[in-house]
Amino acid sequence: MSTAALPAAENQQNLHERTEAAVETLDRLLDLAAQRVRALVTADGRISATRMEEEQRATHGLAWLATYVESLRQLNAYALRLTEEGRYGTLEDRIVQLGFAEYLAQIFGGIPMNQGEFVRLADLGLSFQEVQDLHTPEIVALIDTGNTPDIRREITQLIRDQAGHSTFGDPGLDETMEQIRNEMRRFAEGTVVPHAHEWHLNNDYIPLDVIGQMSELGVFGLTIPEDYGGLGLGKEAMCVVSEELSRAYIGVGSLGTRSEIAAELILCGGTEEQKQHWLPKIASGEILPTAVFTEPNTGSDLASLKTRAVKDGDTWKISGNKTWITHPVRADIMTLLARTNPDEPGYKGLSMFIAEKPRGTDEDPFPAEGMSGGEIEVLGYRGMKEYEIAFDGFEVKGENLLGQVEGEGFKQLMQTFEGARIQTAARALGVAQSALDLGLKYAEERIQFGKALIHFPRVSDKLALMTVELMIARQLTYFSSWQKDSGKRCDLEAGMAKLLGARVAWAAADNALQIHGGNGFALEYAISRVLCDARILNIFEGAAEIQAQVIARRLLETRGNS
Repeated sequence: MSTAALPAAENQQNLHERTEAAVETLDRLLDLAAQRVRALVTADGRISATRMEEEQRATHGLAWLATYVESLRQLNAYALRLTEEGRYGTLEDRIVQLGFAEYLAQIFGGIPMNQGEFVRLADLGLSFQEVQDLHTPEIVALIDTGNTPDIRREITQLIRDQAGHSTFGDPGLDETMEQIRNEMRRFAEGTVVPHAHEWHLNNDYIPLDVIGQMSELGVFGLTIPEDYGGLGLGKEAMCVVSEELSRAYIGVGSLGTRSEIAAELILCGGTEEQKQHWLPKIASGEILPTAVFTEPNTGSDLASLKTRAVKDGDTWKISGNKTWITHPVRADIMTLLARTNPDEPGYKGLSMFIAEKPRGTDEDPFPAEGMSGGEIEVLGYRGMKEYEIAFDGFEVKGENLLGQVEGEGFKQLMQTFEGARIQTAARALGVAQSALDLGLKYAEERIQFGKALIHFPRVSDKLALMTVELMIARQLTYFSSWQKDSGKRCDLEAGMAKLLGARVAWAAADNALQIHGGNGFALEYAISRVLCDARILNIFEGAAEIQAQVIARRLLETRGNS
């Protein structure tokens, strides 16, 4: 919680009334934009995949607009929630003001889908007059008063006062989640941060003793039910843990991803016998899983997978090639997607396996018959190593077909997408927070022209905007986790959280490196690692373009029908 004095009650009430009204207006704007884009992509009375592809700028722009609208809705909800709980301090107030001012200005002026592509409301089919009519007095006031030099300067000063805390500003979590955050932060600061950059530079594996400590902390069994040896916590806890560990080093924060995916696959699609056998081992860290889905030349197009699984007595024999497999050498099991029915086109012929394998070493990565592979050297996201893998008659026990049912592999995998994207968004928060930490520290310590860099407005402004965007992405991510924990469908919100979080992390890392100047380009400075780590977030778990396409499809099915 912020230790700063509470903002004046009258000003606070005026701000809340304006933000509430702005969100209502944005909902009307989004409905109108959805109607216009739907008209562009409809053929013969139905949404056409071909037309959506031809109109990608409009469809993806609609996804970004919806992401901004939902982000501001959650920022508004955050402010109201903290106000009711008496936790709404000056820093939180300034974050809300600047967040609304900046994102509203971008909505009406141009939303950056990345550094070089901006979507404007005209791209979505809205006329100048329609946009003007939606430029309400509340929105104008929020834009005019919320992004001022004084507010930006005040935010930077307030985060300087809080330096060393887990986050800048009250994230709005309850006491239990804050205890988990603090425990993970202590572990990360003591065990990971001092060594992370060395691991990165040497392309070293995260040491097994570190993984052992993570097991003792319950990282791998976080969301596995207690009946199967886990802690039985929800996706909110997963977000807290992923964010804090990724803040120290994304490789450590990502170790739990493989266990999370494997556990969810088995929980949702496995037989009771498979659950009883595998989940306690995953929860305890006795076995380490890896996900083996992607193939060369297929990328996100999973329907085109060619790896074959052929039944041979009591076993399945796997043949084919996989790529971009994370941490496979030290993994004990692979959740492996393969085609069991070559006559079924697309997704229908795919099945999921729990494929056992022995642990390997750098010298002998895959000591298993019918399995070989080579390392893919990467810019960042190290500590686990990436591999291409070739299967040639690799055997999987018949009992390890997930759920003991063929043809359900893609459906089983789809059930994990919400959780995986929420977790990726949480990792993005950690990377963005790390960039902000490094940028703030350097700006305070580096003296130029007789004063610390932080006293130059454009340096201070960068830190203020990084703080605000990080809190916006955080609220959207945690809202997604709450939806998931409540048993509600949240693929839309999870996709938005991942889409925005990845962009925020990259922007934060880029700005923090800019604050470092030439030193940021030197490998010895940690920000060079954080920049490389941030870049992958916009690619894996659904590249930004794929993510926007998926979001747009859902929006066109649900928004603005009239």
